[in-house]
Amino acid sequence: MATPEKVDVAIVGAGASASVFASVLARAGKKVVMLEQGPDWQNGDLISSEIWGRRLKTVNPAILEGKDRLGYSYNAGWGSGGAATHYFAMFPRLLPSDFNMKSAYGRGLDWPFSYDDLAPYYDRVAQDIGVSGDAKAEERWRPPGQPYPMPPIRSFRHGDVWLKGFEALGIKTARATTAINSQDYKGRPACVYDGWCNAGCPIGALANPSFTYLAEARRHGAEVRPFSTVTRVLTNDKGDRVTGIEYYDREKQRQVQEASIVILAAFVSQNPRILLNSATDKHPQGLANANGLVGRYVMAHTGATIWGMFDEPDIQNYMGVLSAMHWSYDRYGKTARPGVFGSILWHCSPAIKPNDIGGIANSRNDLFGQALVDFIKRGSRQLSRLQAFGEELPNPDNRVVLAGEKDEFGFPLARINHSYDQDAIGVWQQACDEGLQIAKAAGATESWALRAAPPTIHMVGGTAMGRSAADSVANGYGQTHEIPNLWLAGVTLFPTEGAVNPTYTMYAASLRGAEHLAANWNAIAG
Repeated sequence: MATPEKVDVAIVGAGASASVFASVLARAGKKVVMLEQGPDWQNGDLISSEIWGRRLKTVNPAILEGKDRLGYSYNAGWGSGGAATHYFAMFPRLLPSDFNMKSAYGRGLDWPFSYDDLAPYYDRVAQDIGVSGDAKAEERWRPPGQPYPMPPIRSFRHGDVWLKGFEALGIKTARATTAINSQDYKGRPACVYDGWCNAGCPIGALANPSFTYLAEARRHGAEVRPFSTVTRVLTNDKGDRVTGIEYYDREKQRQVQEASIVILAAFVSQNPRILLNSATDKHPQGLANANGLVGRYVMAHTGATIWGMFDEPDIQNYMGVLSAMHWSYDRYGKTARPGVFGSILWHCSPAIKPNDIGGIANSRNDLFGQALVDFIKRGSRQLSRLQAFGEELPNPDNRVVLAGEKDEFGFPLARINHSYDQDAIGVWQQACDEGLQIAKAAGATESWALRAAPPTIHMVGGTAMGRSAADSVANGYGQTHEIPNLWLAGVTLFPTEGAVNPTYTMYAASLRGAEHLAANWNAIAG
């Protein structure tokens, strides 16, 4: 097979952050290739089925260790669009306090830019992909910005039943912001509220990359090369520039894709794994890892889940989206809870189905036989769910390392060690307690919290960005400190996570980084 032609940009992955970089750089006239380990999903491949939707998750999980092992497969993606093909499209922003944790509180790490620096990109992403929400209501918690292009998505009774409880506890709420069309937008139809977001949205009402940035990248000539397993980033003899990417194609043949710029936009485990597996005599610890920070500061949200049974004929819990109808930042203050540090974000209520991980049956794993059947029958009309995401602080011991086990091409797999600290556990426990109070005040006839162990949601970190090469892997645009034409993209760059879904911030940070790269191309690409 012929050696692939050299390109301007080789991107590892074809998910959300990769799509932003590909779109911006392809529009700037650059030749872009995206090397994707999974298939290149087409719109017709997406089917509203919980079982089918499992195909959108990764088939190559990392090796997981630690007291609180990460829910890797559920959080990761596989194929074009990445995890944003099956995400729920809940679109909260980080707040200003999330960007200066170290400076303001002496905890965690600082971001290399402020909320004000990122705010214009939040606003632009909303226009680019279509976001539904009430910016004015949201601005009781954050600085003002541009209005969202669409009003909030429709609210159903199973979300509204919780509002009485929030009000009784003095907790202010607002309609949730989502990357889901509440009306037709840029040729994509409005949501039909069938609640199958995690199986992919075949009509494109949910803004997954295949309908937005990735589609735009393709229109400007970017290529997605599916079933391409990247193993290493290659460097020149001096070790001061990357020259391309080694990968194995769908026939399992070794290939080298030369490029002027290499961007790693894979998931939390894979960006560090590729950097570590790319070690040379000039970079014995792996690329961009002279300070030993590659793989460190992996984080995940805890999730407090409260179930409530409401004595009404039908609260339509099968309708809606898997995101949220209402949310509240009122408990977001870092020191708002006694004895623990960290934020929470309340939100309600996703559509629920009888099966799968967030379904009715799994809400009561103590029931069997006829008791379970009776519960599901009642729950299919009367059950609703309230959730709070809880913050975890960055910990260098929560990390990705290379495992002794190897993949089919002979390269070490990723091993992820993760355990929550007492702050994260305490924030989660207090959220469970408050959630039960909200449920009681809302009038739930029965309510319970799932408290066996805190789940791990929204993995971020592993290649933290920062202002200095002494304490971070990359700068605020994603450019690695050590090698100027090696870039990183996605949630692996997050130095802290706040208590919000990371995708909106990831999109905004990627747009900021991609435009900086395009504007400074000659100086960076050489």
